[in-house]
Amino acid sequence: MTLAIVLLCIVALIVLISAFKINAFTAFLVISLLAGVLLGMPLATIPKSIEKGIGDTLGSLVMILCLGAMLGKLLAESGAAQKVAAALMRAFGPKYIQWAMVVAGFVIGIPLYYGVGFVLMVPLIFSIVYQYRLPAIYLGLPMLSALSVTHGFLPPHPSPSALVVQFHANMGLTLLYGLAVAVPTIIVAGPLFAQTLKKIEAHPLETFVSMPAATANEPGTANSFFTALLPVLLLMVAALFPLLSNNPQFHNVVTLFGQPSVVMLLAVVYATYSLGLRSGRSMTQVMTIYGDAIKDISMILLIIGASGALKQVLTDSGASNEIAGLLQHVALPPLVLGWLMAAILRACVGSATVAGLTTAGLIGPLLLQTHTNPNLMVLAVGAGSLMFSHVNDSGFWMFKEYFNISVKDTLRSWSVMEALVGTVGLVGVLVLNELVTY
Repeated sequence: MTLAIVLLCIVALIVLISAFKINAFTAFLVISLLAGVLLGMPLATIPKSIEKGIGDTLGSLVMILCLGAMLGKLLAESGAAQKVAAALMRAFGPKYIQWAMVVAGFVIGIPLYYGVGFVLMVPLIFSIVYQYRLPAIYLGLPMLSALSVTHGFLPPHPSPSALVVQFHANMGLTLLYGLAVAVPTIIVAGPLFAQTLKKIEAHPLETFVSMPAATANEPGTANSFFTALLPVLLLMVAALFPLLSNNPQFHNVVTLFGQPSVVMLLAVVYATYSLGLRSGRSMTQVMTIYGDAIKDISMILLIIGASGALKQVLTDSGASNEIAGLLQHVALPPLVLGWLMAAILRACVGSATVAGLTTAGLIGPLLLQTHTNPNLMVLAVGAGSLMFSHVNDSGFWMFKEYFNISVKDTLRSWSVMEALVGTVGLVGVLVLNELVTY
């Protein structure tokens, strides 16, 4: 009976979001309340569970997500992101320009949220399409595959960051494993798959082609690269330090400065100077950019918090443990099961973030009972949440409209690319599972 109630609530959540177009934050709260009632929780305790779920989920994430948004916004506004892309174009040259797009998408995709990266990079893609007279899908899809992979696999993006917290994983190790999985995934879903799409006729609108921007106050190329990658470098150093040195003198210092929230704070402080004050912006202007960044992700924060409310209701009612016990008898490895649940929810809801966070609430107890590597479960759920992008996904329509192609060609290119990302990502996770011990 418990499993039937949980499935009913998930279906209701999907219907509210997909069919009735209810905001995901509101839908999560309504379903959390409904689940508590149907699962027999004392009525007075349901609001407390919802509040605890929101507080526990956001408590450790607000700093990471808000500071990540600030850094990404400043990278875009200062011209640093464009500087990185332009430098890669020059380095690779016209012959290998597709690979330059991949590297640009990967580097820029780490600090920038997917929507920001998409809107920022698409005009660059179109400018190169017109300059070199190359097929737009063939050139653009590899970059967008890199953006998609970083969005689903790598902290400090919202979904993987939230999954790290919910699964009690290690942010640095998850990032290292994510990088190992991301590279082959991008190569298969990007440049290799794009070779089959040269005949798709796309006519990108010239409206989306960016005009050359003023360069007087733009940051330098080295500064742009270093600032964009600083969070990754700090997290990697913190993750690798215990393997390289046993010196206790520096252990506490590395532990402090290796915390994700501290890493992001250090990166933003440095970016405030390197991309802001040093480039001629006043502190007031930089703070305005940061304020706009928080507005951009406010709804993402609310959705993540509300997903924690549903997870807490399922936990406090005992439903999660009961479902975990039932799932133990399913003839699928936990990593594959987590991937499959996220993939099904992605197909139904359309949002990769919602699919990943909903799966976390269901698969969490099984993770503990089966002693599955939590870092790899983050990646498995992330890969599943990128599967099956179709007409209920906003990314699907952004790709179609920007590239000005038919729904059929969008399914053939964008949807297949996302499916490849999810599938190859799972294969990479399973390979890593055989190689790592923690």
